[in-house]
Amino acid sequence: MNILILGWRDPRHPLAGGAEQVVHEHAKGWIRAGNKVTLFSSRFKNSRKKETLDRVKIIREGHQYLGVQIAAFLFYLNHKKDFDFIIDQFHGIPFFTPLYVRKPKVALIQEVARNVWFLNPLPWPINLVTGALGYVSEPLVFLIYKKTQFMAGSESAKKDLTKFGIPLKNITVVPHGVILPKSKIEIQKQKIKTVTYLGILSKDKGIEDAIKTFALLNQKDNFVFWVIGKAEQKNYEKKIKSMARKLGLARKVKFWGYVDRDKKFNLLAKSHALINPSIHEGWGLVNIEANSVGAPVIAYNVSGSIDSVRDGQSGLICKQNTPECLAKNISLLLADEKLYSKVQRGALNWAKNFSWRKSRKLSLELIERLAKS
Repeated sequence: MNILILGWRDPRHPLAGGAEQVVHEHAKGWIRAGNKVTLFSSRFKNSRKKETLDRVKIIREGHQYLGVQIAAFLFYLNHKKDFDFIIDQFHGIPFFTPLYVRKPKVALIQEVARNVWFLNPLPWPINLVTGALGYVSEPLVFLIYKKTQFMAGSESAKKDLTKFGIPLKNITVVPHGVILPKSKIEIQKQKIKTVTYLGILSKDKGIEDAIKTFALLNQKDNFVFWVIGKAEQKNYEKKIKSMARKLGLARKVKFWGYVDRDKKFNLLAKSHALINPSIHEGWGLVNIEANSVGAPVIAYNVSGSIDSVRDGQSGLICKQNTPECLAKNISLLLADEKLYSKVQRGALNWAKNFSWRKSRKLSLELIERLAKS
């Protein structure tokens, strides 16, 4: 088959995250099975219009916010004869393929947006208008997809889809894998208790709550805090660093920015714990990545995180989604050596359940079945 993926970002995008990694890993599996894959995605500064990555052909047109959807529609009209199967990737705004694609397709979704719409990085008051429009229109968008098959990354995402009227029979859950570095990572924790945040620096991912949590912990004991990831906008990153300084964390928080995969896992392996204050996750890939190198996760009680974090086994789930509860759970976990040892072992064992070999097999079976139907 010739497979066309429509996505808002590609793996080379400077703000690419877990969703882009997931799509790319599935695509590599489909190619190994004898298929051809093209990813149509948005442009970014200094990006090439066309390139190939791991045998995935990438074509870039349009801006990541809405422009790529229009560009994708025009591209498909001119090249529809070239493709046999279409992947419509949701990330807030999908590609509306049920309106113009008559070939076999699947909607690939990590999470529904809901309240995340109001936490978009656009300037005020555009962010409020966009947030309100997105929140109100999201249920209407799913009406277009009622007869479309979905591939979701977690049971939480599946449950959320049913709330929007998507029939259970139209939803297939394909758990994500985890990509480990080629070289073996030594799990050697820092001498000083180290708590890490990993992800894009954005309101919906909870970076502000992470900084507040660090400030609370800093009042109780001697900690080191790491922030791995970059912001969508430089002004927001400056705001977060300013917030850390005002809370007395100037010398306590290390901002690593974007790091490559090996560096990321080395830092996680040195961390005592990962905090994930995200207000909504499709799955929470960073949680499994942390677990794979012996870092338990303390997370908010939200969709996605409750799937990827096993409370009391691979980490702790907060009873209240507040920095105070995060700080309390971190203090509890790191002060009790017996509990920490138990949860750390559980984290390592839990992470072993996820591999891309299994995930690719499931997604390939799904698209082959849909292609024949």
